[in-house]
Amino acid sequence: MIVTCGTDIIEIDRIKNLIEDTKDKALNKIYTEDEKKYCESKGNVKYQHYAARFAAKEAIFKAISNKLSNKFEMSWQDVEILNDENGRPTVNFLNSKIEDIENIEISLSHCKSYAVATVVATWRK
Repeated sequence: MIVTCGTDIIEIDRIKNLIEDTKDKALNKIYTEDEKKYCESKGNVKYQHYAARFAAKEAIFKAISNKLSNKFEMSWQDVEILNDENGRPTVNFLNSKIEDIENIEISLSHCKSYAVATVVATWRK
């Protein structure tokens, strides 16, 4: 078994400004419909949740990029971060062929100014 990890931290204001400046363009490029629905449901703290999911996608790419071939392309929307029934974040790979991944665990956290994500992936090979 091989274990890889990735982490990312981002300023929430950076994501807020990106979303407000580009309107739907950034939202539609980075986030899935279910991610947008979840974040928008958070009212005044929605940008914390958008930022956490952005950091998560960056951390996931860092954790899996060394196992991907150079010809493999992955878009922002190929990775979806949702919560299970207990509120625990989960990773869904959409439209991607991630081979040999056995498990992926993710932890998200945010405060007023920053969001952070940590990912640990285990591989069969």
